[in-house]
Amino acid sequence: MSGVMKRMGMIFRAKANKALDRAEDPRETLDYSYQKQLELLQKVRRGVADVATSRKRLELQLNQLQNQSTKLEEQGRKALALGREDLAREALTRRAALQQQVSDLETQHQTLQGEEEKLTLASQRLQAKVDAFRTKKETIKATYTAAQAQTRIGEAFSGISEEMGDVGMAIQRAEDKTAQMQARAGAIDELLASGALDDPTGTAKDDITAELDRLSSGSDVELELQRMKAELAGGGSGRQQAIEGGAAGQMRQDRPQEQPRFDKS
Repeated sequence: MSGVMKRMGMIFRAKANKALDRAEDPRETLDYSYQKQLELLQKVRRGVADVATSRKRLELQLNQLQNQSTKLEEQGRKALALGREDLAREALTRRAALQQQVSDLETQHQTLQGEEEKLTLASQRLQAKVDAFRTKKETIKATYTAAQAQTRIGEAFSGISEEMGDVGMAIQRAEDKTAQMQARAGAIDELLASGALDDPTGTAKDDITAELDRLSSGSDVELELQRMKAELAGGGSGRQQAIEGGAAGQMRQDRPQEQPRFDKS
């Protein structure tokens, strides 16, 4: 059972890795890495500012303690001048305690100053790395974008892209269907012409029937033409005589009639 679970886990991780690799955009990954480096640089700068602030606070405390130490020393001198050795001793005792504090603060100040210098140097180095990474990032992004564009153009020209592949498949299917329909139409015409299929409309005829109909139609036309010629040849003379008789009668009508002459004798 454990072996099956391990195998399932391996398959799941492999598929998840493949899906992530397909969804990952190197340009987005580079931008994200650059953003993280900027955040780290900002944290280092804030650290430098915090250390510098602490160092400045220690310097102010040192100045105050040194001023107090100087004041106690002056008070001891005055007390000793006035013959108050006890007051002078007390002032010097307080001054010694302040000097111990000053010594401790100076040690801390040196430590903070060293940390500040280290952080400042680290910030400068990190800034240089971030600037270099930004330049490299932009170069890689530009190169990737150009390569992606060239790949898409090449796929479009070669027809292996998904979009062009779908278009090519659609064209191929259309051509196949067209060829199939043309072949089916040609086969049906051949079957109708050969008489293997009956045409319910009666318009389709086989080759023999079509040839006989053509010959019969030609014979009928020739017979009709001969008949018309015979009619024209037989009735031509009678028609000509009728035309001539009609013309002579018309001439007589047009001629004026002569009046009868009476002999006076």
